[in-house]
Amino acid sequence: MALLLRNEFRSVDIDKVVAMCLIHDMGECFTGDIPSFEKTDNDRETEDMLLEKWVDSLPKEVSDYLAALYKEMNEQKTAEAKIYKALDKLEALIQHNESPIDTWSENEYELNKVYGFDAVSFSEWLTELREKILDETMVKISVET
Repeated sequence: MALLLRNEFRSVDIDKVVAMCLIHDMGECFTGDIPSFEKTDNDRETEDMLLEKWVDSLPKEVSDYLAALYKEMNEQKTAEAKIYKALDKLEALIQHNESPIDTWSENEYELNKVYGFDAVSFSEWLTELREKILDETMVKISVET
């Protein structure tokens, strides 16, 4: 998704956004994929600790690069970090819209209506995309329930 936004966000380093998107779930290699609405602070701490240990084990140049990216992603201060976070949330919603509705848990019917709006609020373009995804969610819910 990030790769396709080069023309929408000309003032940002899209290659950095792509890198962030590629590495953002690496911690789940160590803990498994726990849905965000079920993940506890303890799960996050364990994931972060194991990821940091792995990053530190890499050659220094790679380790420093990844550590800097993760720091920037966590701080959410740069346009690149905000775009990555917004895309992460939007991609999850698109996946839900594409998956059979009988795979949705009870709380996802309401969560899919509100999830991600905070992450896209900095961008009119991403907010419009989020609204279109919501339209698709509402159609899916009305047709398949």
